[in-house]
Amino acid sequence: MGAKVYSVSNQKGGVAKTVSSVNIGIGLAREGKRVLLVDIDPQGSLTASLGYPQPDQLEVTLATLMAKIIADEPIEPGEGILHQNEGVDLVPANIELSGMEVTLVNTMSRETILREYIKMVRDSYDVIILDCTPSLGMLTINALAAADEVLIPVQAQYLSIKGLEQLIRTIARVKRQINPGLAISGILITMADMRTNYTRDIIQLLHETYDGRLRIFEHIIPMSVRAAETSAEGKSIYLHDPSGKVAKAYAALAREVMG
Repeated sequence: MGAKVYSVSNQKGGVAKTVSSVNIGIGLAREGKRVLLVDIDPQGSLTASLGYPQPDQLEVTLATLMAKIIADEPIEPGEGILHQNEGVDLVPANIELSGMEVTLVNTMSRETILREYIKMVRDSYDVIILDCTPSLGMLTINALAAADEVLIPVQAQYLSIKGLEQLIRTIARVKRQINPGLAISGILITMADMRTNYTRDIIQLLHETYDGRLRIFEHIIPMSVRAAETSAEGKSIYLHDPSGKVAKAYAALAREVMG
């Protein structure tokens, strides 16, 4: 069977997708899991967040590997995988991936190219996390086709919730047409300012709307400047602010995700 594959998806930007991917991934590595993080965003945010601030200078990225699969060329074991110093592995991305989105449109089995790659590396890991682009384009469809479960980070804001139904419909369509095993792992509430009534009302609205349909993880990630700083520093919250509330919340959330 190999690794469990999670797609971290939301077509809305600014919901802490990448921060969550990094800190859940490294949180699981700290629990002794073998973790691979895959950057599926041409902006390379995950790549930069893990300490590679110039993704466009990397020679082998996800775009290279997907191009090889499309061209039926062999991929060497471990090719393109970077070993990050906090104990996770990374398949990086850069702007070349936006060209891949265009290429995929005219490719046979275009929705499953990423799945082919994941199959090759799956046995080497316990967990694979796919950090998606903030859109519902072909790259996100590829991630949903390759995943076992979807984690949906949602900021505790009304507009963030409004876009959820569209994402859930897309996931249902991928499940029906491409990946019958796909499930929604749950909704992660991020960047929550629990001191305000507004945030508490939004969280209550989420529960009223989705309880019984979808799991809402009980560990909520609090709003924090420290968490936002980590991306620029290229390291996780566990190194940046180890005793802070966000580090504790992500460590607990990582354990909850793995159940």
